[in-house]
Amino acid sequence: MTAVLDRPQAPPRLQRVRTRWAWGLGALAVLGWSLAGAGAFTGDVVNPAGTGQFGRFASAALSPALDGAFLRVLADSVLVTVAYAALGAALAVLLGAVGAVAVARTTWGRRRLGWTLSRGALAVPRGLHEAVWGLLLVNLLGLDPWVGVLAIGVPYGAVTAKVFADLLDEVPRGGHSALLAGGVGRVPAALYGLLPPASGGLLSYSFYRLECAVRSAVVLGLIGAGGLGYQLLLSFSSLRWEQVWSCVYALALLCLLADVGGRAVRRRVAAPRSSGDRLRRDPALTTAVLGTLAAVVWSWWYLAISPATLVADRTGEQLRYVLAAAWPPDVDGSLLSAVAAAAVDTVQMSVIAIAVATAGAVVLAGLAARPARASAGRRLAGTVVRLALLLLRAVPPPVWALVLLFVLLPGILPGALALGVYTLGVLGRLAAEATEELDPRPRAALTALGAGPVAGWLYGVLPAATGPVLAFALYRWEVAIRDTVLVGLLGAGGLGALLASAVAAFDWGAVTTVLVALVLLTAAVDLVSARARAALR
Repeated sequence: MTAVLDRPQAPPRLQRVRTRWAWGLGALAVLGWSLAGAGAFTGDVVNPAGTGQFGRFASAALSPALDGAFLRVLADSVLVTVAYAALGAALAVLLGAVGAVAVARTTWGRRRLGWTLSRGALAVPRGLHEAVWGLLLVNLLGLDPWVGVLAIGVPYGAVTAKVFADLLDEVPRGGHSALLAGGVGRVPAALYGLLPPASGGLLSYSFYRLECAVRSAVVLGLIGAGGLGYQLLLSFSSLRWEQVWSCVYALALLCLLADVGGRAVRRRVAAPRSSGDRLRRDPALTTAVLGTLAAVVWSWWYLAISPATLVADRTGEQLRYVLAAAWPPDVDGSLLSAVAAAAVDTVQMSVIAIAVATAGAVVLAGLAARPARASAGRRLAGTVVRLALLLLRAVPPPVWALVLLFVLLPGILPGALALGVYTLGVLGRLAAEATEELDPRPRAALTALGAGPVAGWLYGVLPAATGPVLAFALYRWEVAIRDTVLVGLLGAGGLGALLASAVAAFDWGAVTTVLVALVLLTAAVDLVSARARAALR
């Protein structure tokens, strides 16, 4: 008889360390491949002739345009942007509330196939950036205000439906089960058994979507929807740098108000979860909700939205023509080769962008965080860094790409760095908030033993912050792969550039092929990112 000896298994901790090392080395290899593809190692990427123009652009930051005529134009642009954001967010919440019922586990019960298919149906609207929706809707509706509203509401609605469904699935089910057992129908049982305990989270996420809609409204302005983005692009195209900086400062102020207001609402929502009555009695929350509803009504009037546009004969004819021309997709060999090459460029852009943003966030997170006790100089430095991060995320990536093209030659590198600068503004804020939530005792102990600020940060904060920051970075990579379309639409390469050329040529079969590639690439990146985040836990 032959004895069979089991191979000794490595301890779970050692297996986790090996897995993390494997993911880390793989990430470095992919980053090196991406930089090589962008020409960072072999080709000339710097444009020395553009340094003078960049200097004029930078110096204009100290003298923005403040004449009355331009400020009136700027004020009108701000109102248009706010109106698009309010209506787009309202539509997203409405679609999300309806869609959440269709994709919640509570609705499907043990029927996993139906639940899986319903979730999969959200992948298409969720996988396409709002700028792509805007580009497609312009060809259906022209420059009607519905373009901006639908371009925000449809993709955000798919995302909101998924989040709302998760919130409903996570609340205690005792009341819901009791209502069902008492013979109440599924819809009333959900309204009275699930909605009240989930109302705080639903309201909090709705206001978060309103913050995001402000930035999306600016982006849609860059493709002709009007508002601040459109005015910014006009000023940039005419090289009026003082006006550009006025638009940038207006953007930063608008985003600051959205961030501060949304954060204040979410803080108040988080407190009353132990008592549903407090949520209704909170005057600040009541004022915020009523003010938002009033803003939605005002936005409908200000933009002169007409539902008749959506059911007009011309809209129906154009939709039927586009659908007929878009199917079946174009599977020509040369197009598929171009799509594959553009997909590679898209991945490389997103990898470089997230690497730049992660490195910057690690460096700035300590300064951007708000420590419990700090000197006046430390607080001033933190305020400056936080305002700089706000400025970075307030300006859309295409504008950063145009700025970088002053000093860099055209290619995927300017687009990647533009995405990196924008993502740094978002990731830096998330990293700072993660740093604020860490246990301060390790750093305090090191300081008490004589360690300096840098050593205290390196050994007392950085090891604990690495996991959360990398998790945020991987999540932002999922977003960055969609945002590559933004810079691609302006010619920075990738699938966005290919999509723009196909739409400009009215080659709807090629448009379908590129859109399918975008959705599949987004799904693949989401899967890899989820696996990497699981390895970090």
